Amino acid sequence: MSEQHNVVLLTFPDAAGWRPAFDEAQHLPGLRQAAALERSADGLLEVRDTFTRGAGVATVGSGVLGGLVGLLGGPVGVVLGFAAGAALGSAAEESRATEGGAGLIVLSPRVPDGGAMLVLEVREAAPGPADELAARHGAAVERIDAHAFAEQVKAAEHKAEHEDEERPGQG
Repeated sequence: MSEQHNVVLLTFPDAAGWRPAFDEAQHLPGLRQAAALERSADGLLEVRDTFTRGAGVATVGSGVLGGLVGLLGGPVGVVLGFAAGAALGSAAEESRATEGGAGLIVLSPRVPDGGAMLVLEVREAAPGPADELAARHGAAVERIDAHAFAEQVKAAEHKAEHEDEERPGQG
């Protein structure tokens, strides 16, 4: 069976149940990112926790590669190469985090008042592990194809940009 790249939503009607499921979700096969959203009874939404597998790897890896290339320039080249590589890697990670934040904004209306939602970006060979996690913790499960979801986020960003341009007194 081929892998499916999905955004898996685990919705909890009661905000108290998400933490143990979030901790377990970090060990799901194929998990790339996870976020926990919680909405108070009066409607206030909060991002309670996030997890990214391999966070910092791009920054450190790019820094080391830059340092190795900098060896050609001597000791100063190593320092400059490491700094430049780390800056590029950090920028790549920041861009990914910004995209993830936009996705959470798109999903925020789905979080029930007084409830919580785990948002999992996962490459699944089979739905079983995430479904079993949800069942153990009393959560409803929904899957969205990651590519289709990315298009939804881009459409929402595009719409928001055009609404800002059309507002009188802006610009």
